Amino acid sequence: MTLVKFANGHNKRAVNPFFSDVFDSLINDSSIIGRGPAVNIAETENEFHIELAVPGLKKEDFKISLDKNVLSVAADKKVENVEEGKKYSKREYSYNSFSRSFTLPESADHAKIEADYTDGILTLNVPKKEEAKIQSREITIK
Repeated sequence: MTLVKFANGHNKRAVNPFFSDVFDSLINDSSIIGRGPAVNIAETENEFHIELAVPGLKKEDFKISLDKNVLSVAADKKVENVEEGKKYSKREYSYNSFSRSFTLPESADHAKIEADYTDGILTLNVPKKEEAKIQSREITIK
């Protein structure tokens, strides 16, 4: 009988280096598993911009809600393709859904949030409250 020592985190590539690389990249790549659509978040002097890449959906597929300081974006889409042949019926179902939540800062003006969906990009504009906007002025020296 031969004893084979398997690595417990010290050297994961001991069994099969190729398998470890592929498996680790699939498990650890958060853009592939469980994250939903890609998101860009930017801040300007007057507002926050949130952009989600969600091609193939319609405006009606989205549900955008605000609960306290948490802005949630969700979508559900069910697609059914039916092709009928001579003696059989072929059906393919596709069901896509996601949900993303964003915690808004205290400086966000919840009453003026706007959303737009154009060319597969959902854009959310979150204005800042007046008192939170950067106010610049020149200061004179006495």
